[in-house]
Amino acid sequence: MSRGNKLDFFIGAKIDDGWAKVETTTTQTTSNQKIEPSKHFLVFKKEKRNGKTITIVGEFLISKDDAEILLKSIKKSLGCGGVYRDGWMEFQGELKDKIRAVLLEKSFRFKNGH
Repeated sequence: MSRGNKLDFFIGAKIDDGWAKVETTTTQTTSNQKIEPSKHFLVFKKEKRNGKTITIVGEFLISKDDAEILLKSIKKSLGCGGVYRDGWMEFQGELKDKIRAVLLEKSFRFKNGH
């Protein structure tokens, strides 16, 4: 039984043929810009992980320390677990309405329809 021809990775254009070599690295660009709560436009996302629903809110453009303090107060008021990752807060359960009420009290705003 034949498995066919081997794949040659060295076919095609070479750098010497006039092609320019791209030397950029891909990095995650996170904004270092910090803005006040009234200028945020937050959105909600809902995902299922390991068969359980989580509610994701973001993107927060505040310092990590301020975000951790905000997250702790929200978790305490709602009695749920959660984590802050890459500018987004993730909460255990489907808590969109309750989270919205708490964040509106803290003067955060939401995009239309969220």
